[in-house]
Amino acid sequence: MALKNTDNKNEVVKTGRRKCSIAVAKLVSGKGRVFINGKTLKGYFGNRPSLEMTIYRPLVLTENQDKFDVRVKTLGGGVSAQADAIQLAIARALVEINEEFKQPLKQEGLLTRDARIKERKKYGRKRARKRFQFSKR
Repeated sequence: MALKNTDNKNEVVKTGRRKCSIAVAKLVSGKGRVFINGKTLKGYFGNRPSLEMTIYRPLVLTENQDKFDVRVKTLGGGVSAQADAIQLAIARALVEINEEFKQPLKQEGLLTRDARIKERKKYGRKRARKRFQFSKR
């Protein structure tokens, strides 16, 4: 496993997106620490183990949770969409590090971008599809 040499540091930078969220993940050789927008994982997401599992999933699947430090810049959307964007960015970075990781990550669906976004509100409606209450009289 060889990391790309960028600015005298061994690191791989990849982008992931989900809904309105964008995450740029940087994988660096390290001890398995995750920093999101300068905070630790617990400091950013609080007590949400499901989001923590989402982020660690590509690292655990490829057995790299103790080999890389992950530094992420994320913005837009909610915390759940941000976690999914981070997961995609980490998975893409792992594939760039080692091509052998592509098969198990693809089988788990971690390399596929989830394209579902919020549908726009239509005029004459309450939301995208919901209509106002109909009154016969």
